[in-house]
Amino acid sequence: MSDPGIKILLDLFTPVSLEDMDNVRLMNRIDTKYVLSKKMLPDILNRIDGKYKVLEINEKRVFSYSTTYLDTKEYLFFDQHVTGKLERNKVRYRKYDTTDKVYLEVKKKTNKNRTIKWRIENSLTSGNLYDDKAISFINEYIPQKSLSLKPVLMNNFKRVTLVGSEINERITIDYDLSFSDSEGDLAGFPFVAIIELKRQGFSERSPMVTILKELSIRPTGFSKYCMGVAALYEVPRKNILKRKFLLLNNIENEFNRYDNA
Repeated sequence: MSDPGIKILLDLFTPVSLEDMDNVRLMNRIDTKYVLSKKMLPDILNRIDGKYKVLEINEKRVFSYSTTYLDTKEYLFFDQHVTGKLERNKVRYRKYDTTDKVYLEVKKKTNKNRTIKWRIENSLTSGNLYDDKAISFINEYIPQKSLSLKPVLMNNFKRVTLVGSEINERITIDYDLSFSDSEGDLAGFPFVAIIELKRQGFSERSPMVTILKELSIRPTGFSKYCMGVAALYEVPRKNILKRKFLLLNNIENEFNRYDNA
């Protein structure tokens, strides 16, 4: 499904403004991810049938995001994630292209399987460094104090954000993922879509969960950061992600069969 085709389907949704999204910001939440072929998005969007509204900003409903991830030279945050640490962190700069705002974000996964996110408006300097305000902010939320962090991965993708019409639920649909490293090497997964449910707690009342079950799509963990790092760097323990890459390979084969049908 082309990006224009997705936009046409989204035009049928009732819009919700960024201001109205305040009630479902869910900075402390439970996340559930689903990884699937981008070709399945039209069917999923067609099945929603008024159960969700779509975020609209400046008459746009598909948004471009640019992310720069920070990590130590030993890839501490990558290691925390792939080895299954119950408490782990990510630090990133994210540019919201529609509003042209850049935030420094610290994202923590707790041992209660909850995701907590803090952020401030802040940008990397012209030398691709972070300033004293950023250092103070990071040290406030990361238990390992005085970490020496550096930009290691750039990530671009498109996002659609849906909001439950009747329940307190936010859903993001990410696709057209691309990555680059500090040397300018590139990788990407243009055939993949990632649907993420963000909720206060697990609820079987979620219409999206019902739709995905009907399509035999099961939840699976997936970190854009870790997959991008493993695709571009020779890092320790990248073999732990072998099953994820096999999943991507299967989705790519399905995607190509659809194109050739």
